[in-house]
Amino acid sequence: MTIGSLKPPKHKNVRKSDRLDEKVPLLPTKQEEHGGCEEFDGASFTGAVFNLSTTIVGAGIMALPATMKALGLVLGIAMIIFMAFLAEASIELLLRFSRAAKATSYGGVMGEAFGKCGKICLQICILVNNIGILIVYMIIIGDVLSGTTSSGIHRAGVLEGWFGVHWWNGRGFVLLVTTLVVFAPLACLKRIGQNLVCHSNILLADSLKITSGISVGLAVVFLVITVGITLIKLINGSISMPRLLPNVTDLTSFLNLFTVVPVLVTAYICHYNVHSIDNELEDNTQIKGVVRSSLALCATVYVMISLFGFLLFGDATLDDVLANFDADLGIPYGSLLNDVVRVSYVGHLMLVFPIAFYPLRLNLDGLLFPSAMPLLLDNLRFALITVGLVTLIFFGANFIPSIWVAFQFTGATAAVCIGFIFPAAITVRDRHGIASNKDKILCIIMIVLALFSNLVAIYSDAYALFKNVSPRK
Repeated sequence: MTIGSLKPPKHKNVRKSDRLDEKVPLLPTKQEEHGGCEEFDGASFTGAVFNLSTTIVGAGIMALPATMKALGLVLGIAMIIFMAFLAEASIELLLRFSRAAKATSYGGVMGEAFGKCGKICLQICILVNNIGILIVYMIIIGDVLSGTTSSGIHRAGVLEGWFGVHWWNGRGFVLLVTTLVVFAPLACLKRIGQNLVCHSNILLADSLKITSGISVGLAVVFLVITVGITLIKLINGSISMPRLLPNVTDLTSFLNLFTVVPVLVTAYICHYNVHSIDNELEDNTQIKGVVRSSLALCATVYVMISLFGFLLFGDATLDDVLANFDADLGIPYGSLLNDVVRVSYVGHLMLVFPIAFYPLRLNLDGLLFPSAMPLLLDNLRFALITVGLVTLIFFGANFIPSIWVAFQFTGATAAVCIGFIFPAAITVRDRHGIASNKDKILCIIMIVLALFSNLVAIYSDAYALFKNVSPRK
């Protein structure tokens, strides 16, 4: 699809491209729609940090306290920080080779390095990853509103706590209503920016800064309340000393430690949106600062949520820590704080939903209809793909038992490819001769570690499934 010439504002270091591919996630530059779009001067540094942080901080945060349960506080916190540095390194390599290839998207640099097959592999991984993440969103909403059952113990949801147990606040019905009333309308939005979607492309710049800020703010509300409750209970002396190191007694328990890797990998996946944000910056030399600021912010939030969540619930921490906020916390207004924590994070997930759904729909359309007209110009195709994806997400949320299971699958397959294996493979291939020996050694180590740890995680989960044993017990 060829678009008319684009003239960036004077004195702005903004990259432009004459030919863009709608099949790549969240494509970058501003396009003309029906005669042209309003002039856009570029996103601010703050807006870019908020948008990237919103992409990073998603449902994975709810499973992080469970990683502390598996690894202990010391190793768990160390792994969260290590994964942040590893994610920063992989994004830096991705952007460096994108500059060399003059590629304005992740799909573009993959296509330049590995041809059409590379681009298709990326699209499939983004499909699997985003479908898995959106299923996790819906599972969490079901846990919060209708409750969840773990090890034979039922944890009441918000609606059950308010109104008692009824057929209409059962999990299946609540998820159906949520899908029809919340997710379906959001999924049907053709524009998630303010007059900035042109044909099939989207601009995430300052038009989403307010929404992203609210989304991040809701996550911070969850963090602040969790920290506050934990500090009060620490002062009261009602929290026991947590486990600092993992409990390893045999080979099986050692292998089970690797089941946290897919969760940690998924927690930092934002690579498919980095190019979009890069191209929207007023000064795209700021992208390194944006990435580092976003990762530092998110890593800080992750460490605090993991630390205080595990301190608060200890070995009773569930896969979805929100489900733990159903009992009496033993502090004043504990019941109210429980509801605020759970409802605020559900609001966060609802605001993040369209950002994750947009590239999902574009990539599926690109795989199924590579030569068709732009998706936004074909209402029938748009409706069929949207309905199909929303239906798949709904059924996935009803049949997948927990967010941990969903993270194990997406994190060990699609997410690890998007976040680490593909950027490392692009560097090792080095079509432009810009990678140093140190870069290549780092990337080879990254690929080996990613493959080994995730294969062990898959084996451990499969073994636990067949033995009917929880891999985190």
